[in-house]
Amino acid sequence: MRIMGLDVGDRTIGVAISDPLGLTAQGVEVIKRRRPEDDLRRLRELVGEYEVGEIVVGLPRNMDGSHGPRVFTTREFIEYVQPHLAVPVHEWDERLTTAAAQRLLIEADISRRGRKKVIDKMAAQLILQGFLEVRKKDL
Repeated sequence: MRIMGLDVGDRTIGVAISDPLGLTAQGVEVIKRRRPEDDLRRLRELVGEYEVGEIVVGLPRNMDGSHGPRVFTTREFIEYVQPHLAVPVHEWDERLTTAAAQRLLIEADISRRGRKKVIDKMAAQLILQGFLEVRKKDL
């Protein structure tokens, strides 16, 4: 069973998928957000294509752990898609994942234009990898 990781933003959704054993995460695409129905349709396609059994969505908390406005919009997204995807959806604390992804891409000497194309996908990969690592420890 694969797990899907999502980094949900206002304009894009970064998507990552685990390997079948749930050990590693790979970024697969960035969905350009248009309408909620379009987002849902593409997520359904990916769930079917990759045989996803669970989804983890990054929850962008403030550094002190409090909930800012992005947490509420992300939870609205989860509440919208969860009933339609027929798989469990988990929240995951994603503080600093986008910053970490940005740092990794800069260190890899990726141009600003190149970083912009993949940053959300890489953030989703970091969200999912963190979730997978904690899950491994709990086994």
